[in-house]
Amino acid sequence: MGSHDLTPSRSKSVVITGASSGLGKAAAIHLSELGYRVFAGVRTESSAAELSGLATSRGELIPMLLDVTDSPSIARARKLVEQRCSDTGLWAVVNNAGIAISSPLECVPIGVLRAQLETNVVGTVAVSQQFLPLLRATGGRIINISSGVANVVPPYLGAYAAAQFAKEGLSDALRRELRPLGVSVSVLQPGAVFTPLWGKMRLSGDEILATAPAEIVATYRERFIESLNTSSGLAQASATTTADYARAVATALAAKHPKARYRVGVDSWGSALARRAVPDRLMDALIAVGPKAVMKAFPHPGSRQPTSTWKRVIGHDRQQTGDKCPSVGEEACPQGWSRGCSQPLEPRARPVRSFPASGR
Repeated sequence: MGSHDLTPSRSKSVVITGASSGLGKAAAIHLSELGYRVFAGVRTESSAAELSGLATSRGELIPMLLDVTDSPSIARARKLVEQRCSDTGLWAVVNNAGIAISSPLECVPIGVLRAQLETNVVGTVAVSQQFLPLLRATGGRIINISSGVANVVPPYLGAYAAAQFAKEGLSDALRRELRPLGVSVSVLQPGAVFTPLWGKMRLSGDEILATAPAEIVATYRERFIESLNTSSGLAQASATTTADYARAVATALAAKHPKARYRVGVDSWGSALARRAVPDRLMDALIAVGPKAVMKAFPHPGSRQPTSTWKRVIGHDRQQTGDKCPSVGEEACPQGWSRGCSQPLEPRARPVRSFPASGR
């Protein structure tokens, strides 16, 4: 009997943030299919309409507007959940919403750094605060989604890593504070999974470099682009899928005695081990060599090789050269992303936009 079976059909209600795409969407659908009543937080009416059109076999999938950076939005979501869960109470909150900024730290606008922390860190606390009274009443649980980056930080992900490290620390404190109150707190660390998040990272890097001083950009450009392309290639080749992530969330929700941390994917486990075993200076040297060389020398037997022929050209319309966009399965990728893209970033002169909370 799998651990999922510990949760009877339609007996427990779950809130998951950032459920419009990627990991969050996959988890919301999977949990509803297992029999949970899932309140799927999304930021737009169009995302809510898309989820509303999905049929579930056992549970409920209830889209609700939820912006984790907006206090009134969180309060409205809490009121909706409280009303709809009068029969079951609230079993769990999965803090999945987040953004990922990729850029040399010297180039990151302070406003963008604040948006990164506001979404991934402050948003997690704000949502947890609103729903904790409901969770205390049921002896429920919180699952905070972190990342393998919280173990080993590559260059150019400093803003994202700062948010993930902060979330890990907050989760440890919250777990110890809530343990006497009967509420458990777990961290789930997924490794690299190929989702639309990678396209958003590429676009954010494009926009940040476009507004940074030219002499500073020239200092980092070549290494940054190589690192970004290599990281996205590793994500594409990863054997870990959104389904693996969704199953891990379900395991954490159903466990009688939930773990403090769950890791998803070989790279997530590997980074955790490396953090303990490899001295900092040696890790610096290994990262300087580059993960691409390591991947070529020691390919993981479960990895997928790039097969798509999509391309992404910065500064021009997207091109289709063969397959459908693998990140969303559409003929026109809304993220401007392509699987196996090796086109260098050529930033255009345009202002840096805000980076709203979104699904991973």
